[in-house]
Amino acid sequence: MTLKVKETVQGGWAVLQVSGEMDLVTSPSVRQHVHDAVADGRRRIVMDLSEVRFCDSSGVGVLIAARRLLRSCQGRLRLILPARGAEDGSHVNRVLSALGVRRLFEVYPDVSSAVDEGARPLSA
Repeated sequence: MTLKVKETVQGGWAVLQVSGEMDLVTSPSVRQHVHDAVADGRRRIVMDLSEVRFCDSSGVGVLIAARRLLRSCQGRLRLILPARGAEDGSHVNRVLSALGVRRLFEVYPDVSSAVDEGARPLSA
């Protein structure tokens, strides 16, 4: 399966909708989209990972690097990792939880709540 990244803007947030597989081959593309958004002046990024069907350690590395990059420029990163859905929930959510890094991220169930400043993130 290939990887696709589509960028939109909602409520002042750059929303990167990622679908496919985040692995050693495809993760650099996700990293580049994040860097391009930051280079364009975006400091609030939502990564919608609800359509990611597979994520290996290189994909996790991209998410951690994106968090670090945005924190370094006083930006914010929010992830969309639905708890329920196809195949009993988000693969990325399970991987982040298994590695013990899920708590590092602000996670929301959907884009509308992620771009809402009043919404609270899901608990880790």
